[in-house]
Amino acid sequence: MKISSEFDGGRIEVVACDQADDIQVNIDKDSHADFRQWFYFRLHGVKDKDCVVKFMNAAECSYVEGWQDYDVCASTDRQEWFRLPTEFDGKVMSVEFNTDTDDIYLAYFAPYSFERHINLLAFAQHSPLTEVINLGETVDGRDFDMLKIEQPDNDDDKLNVWLTARQHPGETMAEWFMEGFIESLLDADNATSRALLQECRFFLVPNMNPDGAYRGNLRTNAAGANLNREWQEPTMEKSPEVYLVRQKMLKEGVDIFLDAHGDEAIPYNFVAGCEGNPNYDERLKNLEEVFKSAYFTATPEFQDEHKYDLDEPGKGDLRLATNYVGQTFSCLAYTLEMPFKDNHDWPDEEYGWSPERCKKLGEDTLVALLNTVPAVLANPREK
Repeated sequence: MKISSEFDGGRIEVVACDQADDIQVNIDKDSHADFRQWFYFRLHGVKDKDCVVKFMNAAECSYVEGWQDYDVCASTDRQEWFRLPTEFDGKVMSVEFNTDTDDIYLAYFAPYSFERHINLLAFAQHSPLTEVINLGETVDGRDFDMLKIEQPDNDDDKLNVWLTARQHPGETMAEWFMEGFIESLLDADNATSRALLQECRFFLVPNMNPDGAYRGNLRTNAAGANLNREWQEPTMEKSPEVYLVRQKMLKEGVDIFLDAHGDEAIPYNFVAGCEGNPNYDERLKNLEEVFKSAYFTATPEFQDEHKYDLDEPGKGDLRLATNYVGQTFSCLAYTLEMPFKDNHDWPDEEYGWSPERCKKLGEDTLVALLNTVPAVLANPREK
């Protein structure tokens, strides 16, 4: 048997791989930071063997509560990702399986490769509505791109809607979500998209952290920066990804902002807003409520009971994208959190929260936005 992870997004540390029923691994930390939770590796030579994989340092990971009720993601073709029943005894996480293939891939969540990322950009550019914008380069020198999608009617009065994803690269569900959103937005037969594009132009950053994604990091870029703590004072040396997006936002303006993430512990879809910001007022509160109500209507996958504790007034962390953007542009701004585990309102024992469900939530988000836009237009911020 052999374990390998030297590929796009791969990360694991091998402890022992001599006996099929006692395969031992450690979850490795980010390349330049001490966060550890993401894993993705290939296990070769396991055909028809009763395998037991033990994650020996699970209790030492960054979000230990994430292992409760969690099932490992697995694939034999890297296309379909299913769940394997998993146990966590408070120290070691274990998963047992028997496969009729030579190889099996195990991951924290279904990976979203850099190759698929650039394929998504290539797909989008074939629409006459799309402009692919190269913002610059990442720390590792990778192209850092975004999409601008709008009807070519030269209407300057449209709302500027921004979506960002994967500031934390191991939260791959965020780019699966963006894939579904982009495919639906560019679907000429989708009346929701056509109606939205009458009122909005879209600025979309499908992957805020290409370096971290390729390196197999959970939360940081190639310089060890947690990008979602860099929005107040980003630099081209440490956090060029945030610096470049922020400069583009300041140039174009923002009326609605969604930042897609994944949460390790909470097995539900929810949003976190700007109630702690100094400029938070009744107008912004009402817009948040309109959006949540629209999301409830758009999909039963969304809920508002299980979520983060609300920030106290004036104590919002302006280093975070949602708080910074909401404060700077006095706009509707939300962080969207999806689960690594499953949505316990609508559990799926075989697949859990899956790429397909992420993509469908992206599509449903168009409906929520369409039913929010009238309130944003009717309650403009003061110039």
